Amino acid sequence: MDRDEVDRALARLQEEHEAIETSLLALQDHAGRRLLEGAELTGVTKDRWASTEQAIGLLWGYFEAYAGALRSAREVRSRRRWPSRDDLVALTDRLRGPSVTVASAAAHPAPSVGGPAKLSERFTLEGLVSRMNTLYARSLDVVVAADTVWSALPARIDLLAAELQRTRSLAHSVGVRPGEHPAGDELESITRELSALRAQVVSDPLAFWSPATASSAPGGGRPDTGRYDRAARSLEDVRREIEAVLAVRQDSETRLLRLRDVLSRADRTLTEARAARGEVLAKIAASEVPAVSGPPTVLQERLAAAAEYRRHAQWHRLSPLLESLEREAEDELMRARESLTAVTAPLAVRAELRGRLDAYKAKVARHGMAEDPLLIERYDVARRMLWSAPCDLRAAEQAVLRYQRAAAEVLVPRQQGSVDGPGHRGES
Repeated sequence: MDRDEVDRALARLQEEHEAIETSLLALQDHAGRRLLEGAELTGVTKDRWASTEQAIGLLWGYFEAYAGALRSAREVRSRRRWPSRDDLVALTDRLRGPSVTVASAAAHPAPSVGGPAKLSERFTLEGLVSRMNTLYARSLDVVVAADTVWSALPARIDLLAAELQRTRSLAHSVGVRPGEHPAGDELESITRELSALRAQVVSDPLAFWSPATASSAPGGGRPDTGRYDRAARSLEDVRREIEAVLAVRQDSETRLLRLRDVLSRADRTLTEARAARGEVLAKIAASEVPAVSGPPTVLQERLAAAAEYRRHAQWHRLSPLLESLEREAEDELMRARESLTAVTAPLAVRAELRGRLDAYKAKVARHGMAEDPLLIERYDVARRMLWSAPCDLRAAEQAVLRYQRAAAEVLVPRQQGSVDGPGHRGES
């Protein structure tokens, strides 16, 4: 190396020295490192921090050796303004050759398996910088990961625990307790999970770290919040259930009154259907009329149980009972209405036939054919069938059809004559 190359190398190595010193001091003062140093660690964090502490010790040993070698080279260079050939040879060896000797305790803290222990190891200054950079990146990765987890998860767990405590108090106020309601048992389970989760996060933060596979930078990754997220979702589900119970407490009286009204309407509809069935059996012949069941006593019993729950403020039992009762009461009202419709169907058919018969009679009268003997005869036959009891609907329908056909046969020629006009002979 000539003088200029030596000076440039010394300047670059001095910059490396200052950068490494700054990084090591920052690592020494890092909050994550201080927390790791004072914490009672377990699991993967305990193992990795033990290796990292050793690596940080090596770093300082390497740095001292590097600083000493650089200081020695600068002393050689400072002897003369224009270094001699021997000086340049010595500087070249110090700056480019394996001139830094590190004791085996620093280079290899444990002897190699299957080989003899080395007493020392020699490095070039560039090689020593590369080794320090590697150790620094690994150490910083552990420190940053642990600090990130500690900064993120415990605070979130504490906030969730506070929300859990509020939910437990609310649940207790509406009778949702462990052993008496599934939501109470779930709250106890979430409480145990959060306590265990916080303790593990504090003692083993690296167990909750997901490194970023696409990044090689120290600290690349994110905290693994899977267990926290599951607990938060479970608490949200329980909170919604408690709110539903609270809503029941606020509007239970209105809902019970509405239930009684729906069941009362269903009973009245069934009573009407039974009365209509008797009327149909008396007035309609040859018709199959479905039977009408009585009111369901089970729903009335469950409604009475719901009223008891409300009276004794057992809201957690009242909530699911009201929901099922509301569905079943609406189903019962619909069933009663369908029963009434099915029972009164023959009466509806008879009314439709009566209306059709009278409509055709009115049409015939408008065309001046009311006195036609055939129409009078067929009308009287159909009318007697429809206005007598019991009414044979099948025979009455045939009689109405016969009257309709007769009316059509009489009206069609008359309508054609009016269209053809006077003096025009219609086709026969």
